Amino acid sequence: MPNDLTIAIDLNSPVPVYRQIVDAIRHHLVEGSLKPGSLLPPVRQLAIDLGVHFNTVAQAYRLLSEEGWLDLRRRRGAMVLDRSRPAPPNKTNQERSLHRLREMIAQLQAEGIPARSIAGRLRRLADSIEGSRS
Repeated sequence: MPNDLTIAIDLNSPVPVYRQIVDAIRHHLVEGSLKPGSLLPPVRQLAIDLGVHFNTVAQAYRLLSEEGWLDLRRRRGAMVLDRSRPAPPNKTNQERSLHRLREMIAQLQAEGIPARSIAGRLRRLADSIEGSRS
């Protein structure tokens, strides 16, 4: 992985480690700090760097591949694909993602963050997404 990219894992988080890896890499992909053609580190190397089992990293890479972000090949590793145009939404994946969002909101509320604060933050995030599309 390029030197400026970092993945932070919180072993105390209720979010599974493979999901933390997926979310961190996806963030870099969406932000553009990982460009099409970039090679990610081999599964075993990233696992060593993060102090996790290699199957955890492999699972994260597979999920990103299923989302259309990565091309996985033996002996070459994981290469970032050009996803300038997202694939048409798959209803099952869309529902799964919305379910995860609802779970995250419930977790924030369980941690004592008021619903009004969460809603305000979500509105600001939505506005920034809409602003970046124009």
